[in-house]
Formats: sequence, C-alpha cells, structure tokens
Amino acid sequence: MIIKGVVLLLLVALSSAVVYERCTWAKLLKSQGMDGFHGISLPNWVCLTNWESHFNTNAINHNRDGSTDYGIFQINSRWWCDDRTTTTSNACNVACETLRSSVSASIRCAKRVVQDPQGLSAWVAWRVHCQGRDLSEYIRGCVL
Repeated sequence: MIIKGVVLLLLVALSSAVVYERCTWAKLLKSQGMDGFHGISLPNWVCLTNWESHFNTNAINHNRDGSTDYGIFQINSRWWCDDRTTTTSNACNVACETLRSSVSASIRCAKRVVQDPQGLSAWVAWRVHCQGRDLSEYIRGCVL
C-alpha cells in the first residue's frame, strides 16, 4: 500500500505546477534517471534548477531578445520549445506551456538540451552558480 501511495504522489508531482522542496525535487530527479544522465551528477541538476527557477515548475522569464524561459529548468523558446510567438528550432518538440505544467516533459527536454554540444553550459545560471563548485550541499541531508 505504501508503494502505491508513493507512485500516486510521483504521478501527481509529475503533472502539477508546484514549488518543490529541495530534497523532494532531488528524489524525483533521481527517480527519473537524472543522476548520471549524460555524465551529469544529481547535485548539478539540483543546483541548476535552484538558480533557474527556485524549484518552481510554473516559472516563466521573458528575455531581452524576445524569447521566454519556461518551467523548472527555464527552457528557452528560441531553441527548445514552441511558444507560438518566437521563431524557434523546437528541438524538444514540445509546446513551451507544457514545460510549466508537466515535470516529465520538462525532464525529457532537459535531457535533450544536455545532449547538445553545450551540455549544462546552455544554462547561464549553471555556468555562474554551479560549474566547477562543490555542489554537495544541494543534496546534503536528503534521503535518496
């Protein structure tokens, strides 16, 4: 019965707009195969999303170049998703608004982004706040 409850909570978490607590988010990322994906450790993902959206799945940011960043990973409309206003590559083949309501779609798209030659460097917040630093604090105290 406990397993069914955990699965239900994960399904709800994967489809609702919420602001996650750090360890809950880390656990969800791990359950979705993000720890070690494309050689990227879990603390990097947690650091990235902390600085990009403060773990808010509903986050949105309008950029000076006319593009917009969407969701917990702040995925950009110019390259990765379609917002119907920005000329886009839509490399994730997803509507940008979906990235605000579906964590699973956001995770799939983030996985696509890091497979690009830029990798995590595609995110300015990761370069500024996470790259080359000890990130152990981002999962410290989490039961993973």
